[in-house]
Amino acid sequence: MKGLYSITIMTLVAIMLSFLIYCVNGYFYPMRYVEEIDSISQRYDLKASLVASIVNVESGYNPNRTSNKGAKGLMQLMPSTAQWLCENLKIEYDEERLYEPEYNLNLGCYYLKSLLNKFTNVDSAICAYNAGPTNVNNWLKNSEYSKDGQVLQKIPFEETENYIVKVNKNLKYYSRKYK
Repeated sequence: MKGLYSITIMTLVAIMLSFLIYCVNGYFYPMRYVEEIDSISQRYDLKASLVASIVNVESGYNPNRTSNKGAKGLMQLMPSTAQWLCENLKIEYDEERLYEPEYNLNLGCYYLKSLLNKFTNVDSAICAYNAGPTNVNNWLKNSEYSKDGQVLQKIPFEETENYIVKVNKNLKYYSRKYK
């Protein structure tokens, strides 16, 4: 009888721990806009897990988020960048639509793809998404930050250094979720 009681308690503890882990992961790594992310990622030949990671770090999946610098929507696009992206995509620019998930994801994925094309190293492209391509180009040319002009050994902006760590941490999780 004592053995059955122990097994029952252990089973309940395991179930409770599994549920707790599920809740914690759901809080820190939400799975929202999955269909949109899958579809738009495919359109631009991007890994959905990378897009999901950037969305989570940028906005926490809040489509109505506006940063203190004025970036908007899921992928936190600056209006001036979004306007430039719309010109390149030959679509109408509407600042209010930056809060629409599909519109924002389309522009953000196009921008991310252009950065991945520009920078051969994925982490450098991710840094450029955060700090801007001009900054990253300058860092890559500086031997204090890059030995080969491709990979950053040191990132001079603390915000960008933290950003790349967060995106890569998210990428480990979302890579298991997006196949």
